[in-house]
Amino acid sequence: MDTTSKVKKGAGGRKGGGPKKKAVSRSVRAGLQFPVGRIGRYLKKGRYSQRVGTGAPVYLAAVLEYLAAEVLELAGNAARDNKKNRIIPRHVLLAVRNDEELGKLLHGVTIAHGGVLPNINPVLLPKKTATKEPKSSPAKTTKSPKKA
Repeated sequence: MDTTSKVKKGAGGRKGGGPKKKAVSRSVRAGLQFPVGRIGRYLKKGRYSQRVGTGAPVYLAAVLEYLAAEVLELAGNAARDNKKNRIIPRHVLLAVRNDEELGKLLHGVTIAHGGVLPNINPVLLPKKTATKEPKSSPAKTTKSPKKA
């Protein structure tokens, strides 16, 4: 029997074990930064369902990447508004709470070291005193009836 005609083990269906193609990750195929393979593994390991389709981890990775990009962009803007180069939890909180949709999504979430939104109840503000009363001439100030 000729040994060259045998298919090598682990050749992946290539006759004679030809040159191996460079592996392309599913994240690269999908054009994502988030790890599709790892998310797929977590979906299987978490036992959320008996079976996990091939598109599910790709879709979930895309959604998570979008949300992360959105939060980071808004937090970066908040950091720039505060004249800082580094995003801190306070900037993340300001970004999330000032955005209507993200605020709704993360309504019951507490962000550690985030603080609270600056807010003073209008009732607690000092009452405005009589502002700029029209100055009238001294003759007109006495409105008592003339005595005859």
